[in-house]
Formats: sequence, structure tokens, C-alpha cells
Amino acid sequence: MAFKAEKATLLVEGNELTITNPNKPLWPDLGITKADYLTKLSELSPYLLRYCRNRHLTTIRFPHGYDDKSFYQKNAPDPVPSFVKLAPLDGINYVNLDSLSTLMWLGNLTCLEFHPSFHYIGETLPAEWLIDIDPTLEEEPRIMEAALIIGEVLDSLRIQSVPKTSGATGVQIYIPIQPGYTFEELRRVGQFIAAYAVNMHPKLFTIERFKKNRGDKIYIDYLQHWYGKTLSAPYTPRAKKDATVSTPLLWKEVELHPSPREFNQLTIMNRLRTYGDLIDRVSPQNLDAILAKLKE
Repeated sequence: MAFKAEKATLLVEGNELTITNPNKPLWPDLGITKADYLTKLSELSPYLLRYCRNRHLTTIRFPHGYDDKSFYQKNAPDPVPSFVKLAPLDGINYVNLDSLSTLMWLGNLTCLEFHPSFHYIGETLPAEWLIDIDPTLEEEPRIMEAALIIGEVLDSLRIQSVPKTSGATGVQIYIPIQPGYTFEELRRVGQFIAAYAVNMHPKLFTIERFKKNRGDKIYIDYLQHWYGKTLSAPYTPRAKKDATVSTPLLWKEVELHPSPREFNQLTIMNRLRTYGDLIDRVSPQNLDAILAKLKE
């Protein structure tokens, strides 16, 4: 998309959108303007929408670029175009991010991050399961080692998983699940895995919730996965210096200890053309065996 004016009109799926300040720098150091960002969102949309549609969406808006003031947005901002579907819950009019038109509308509002609910609209059961591996230190060279350990624990339980960069400093372990499990059941398994990892690697891991009490340890956050909470969607951009994108990885890539900064708006499309959606390769997992064991 190449724009010269302060406003431009974009036709998306038959819907007319007004794009304001298309040349505004959103990642100035990388030369990424709003027009560039909207182009990237359009390219990412087949993947990003898969994990945002039919969910309650929270976005983070950065009106003046990634390194300036921001605010979380749960309520859909007025005016809402006719093509945008809303998903009310607990008095909040969330957006249902189910179309390219809606994604472009949000992109024009400088929504730089997309955080969907863990459950579908109208449901209370989880749509998938995530364990968040969250470093305490800003620069954490052990983060991929930590993710590998959790992956190996899951593998020993015969649970297939996909590691993904958060797009910030952490790694999230994504597990597609068969429908019917509750948030309580997944938390029980998560607590078991976290306690085991902390016991086996006490100098590396912690389940201490308060950051000030963690020292330099990596936090295994099994509590974030809960009804009403959110986490960064697979393939969401993040408002970070390197224009990172939350990116699913192969376990063999994790073994090479890559930097999360390598996975960004400038590299993501080549990667998707090579690998496609890595999460889509993993079948929904059956957790009955481990849940039965934990009940003994």
C-alpha cells in the first residue's frame, strides 16, 4: 500500500475504510509506517484471524508508535462500522475479530497487539491450552532451554505441543486440545508440570507469582490460562523495538536457542511460506490419562 495523502480510502471485502495518516511512522527505527503495518496485517490475516475469530478481543493501541504512550482497549471504540461484529460479555462490548475488514479497521486505529480470550464467544470451556514461560530478566539467554525442558516434560506425558515466541521476552507452549476439558482441569495439569520442573531445576524455574521475589528465575505461569484472561495470539505483531511477531517454532529450532527478536514483521512471511501454520500440524490432544493419574 502506497499512500501520499493524509487520508486514503481502502476497499476491503466490499467495505470502504478511511485510512488516516498512512505515512505515520509506527516503528521509526525500522522505517515501518502505518501503511506498511496495514500491508503486513493483510498478509498475516489468514493466520492471525484463525486464532482471533469467535473470541473476545483485547487490543493494545499505540497512537504515536510502538515506543510512545499506549492503552488497552476492551470496549469497541465508537463509531463502530457496520461490518464489525461485537461480542458482549460482562458489560463489555468486545470486538469479534473475524474478518480482514475488521483487522484493517483496528490496524488503522493503531492497534499493534491482539490478545484474544482463551474461550470462544458464548462458551465457558477453553479452546486450547497454553503454558507461559516468562523470564524475570529483560535479557534471558536461558529462555529457549527453559521452553525445551517444559516441552520434554509434556512429551514424557505423551502430550504434543508447539512452542511459540510471545513476541516479547517469553515463550508460550501451545497445546491444541480435544473439546470438553475445563480450565480447572488444565490448571491442575499445569500445576503438576510446573511443580515437577521447579523440583528438577530449582535454579532455573520458579512458580513465585511476585516478580520482586523471583530473583533471576524463569516463571512458569500456568495460572494465566483462565476464563476471562488473555494471552498474545499466534501471529500477532507486538509493540517492541524489533517489530516482533508472536511466532510458532519447531522444537528443533528451539534446540538452537534462537533469539525471539529474529521473528518479526520483516521475516514472518518468508517463514510462513516455508512452514505454514505449525500449530495446525498438531492434532487436538487427549489429556484423559494424565488427568486420571492426578486423581489417584
